[in-house]
Amino acid sequence: MEKGEPIIRLEHVDAGYPGAVILHDVSFAVARGEIFILLGGSGCGKSTVMKHMTGLNPILAGRLTVAGREWSVQTRAELCRQIGVMYQSGALFGSMTCLENVRLPLDEFSDLSKAARRARALELLRDVELEDAADKMPSEISGGMRKRVAIARAMALDPSVVFLDEPSAGLDPITSAALDDLILRLRAEKGMTFVVVTHELPSVFKIGDRAAMFDRARHGLVALGAPQALRDTSEDPFVRKFFSRGEYHGQ
Repeated sequence: MEKGEPIIRLEHVDAGYPGAVILHDVSFAVARGEIFILLGGSGCGKSTVMKHMTGLNPILAGRLTVAGREWSVQTRAELCRQIGVMYQSGALFGSMTCLENVRLPLDEFSDLSKAARRARALELLRDVELEDAADKMPSEISGGMRKRVAIARAMALDPSVVFLDEPSAGLDPITSAALDDLILRLRAEKGMTFVVVTHELPSVFKIGDRAAMFDRARHGLVALGAPQALRDTSEDPFVRKFFSRGEYHGQ
């Protein structure tokens, strides 16, 4: 699959839970190599869409494909190997060192030798500029560093796409900006594809190639495109209000 071709595709998807449709008839595609933002207010369904895209919850209707394969009971194990996820809190195991956390997917799902698994985990920590934290416990490092370790772990099995759930949540502006720089560097150096759930406008404008915006009141996708274009040209009142909050006009 070449850069720019769809790596994930949603076609007429209903998102939600049995008996509760949160978003109806959602269609969009994520291209290989892009940073794609899932955007909207609290409770709009963006995290629910991510749970469907990562196979945590089955879609209610429609079709969802990853790397050309449709999510199903039969393909779930295979497709889970195609994705990596960084959860909002980092979700590191407190009883394991940073290196052990990063190495865990390799321990569980690879046939590499112990030495090779350690070398790969160290390489991943080096990629996120935390090789010196390899032997530290998650409690001994900052929140921003924990998120970097979680990104390294999400990349362990060389996935086709990495999902980041609110990567800037709880971080100060300087740490958040440094994390944005890391995401951009990983995309530039490794050609990685990211799907990012966020509502932080500075990050949206800095890293996002395109954004899908959801509206809880209308139960659906209300805007799709480059964040700057949505901010500057959308005639939808909800979209305009969302991007004008706080009078943020970042480039």
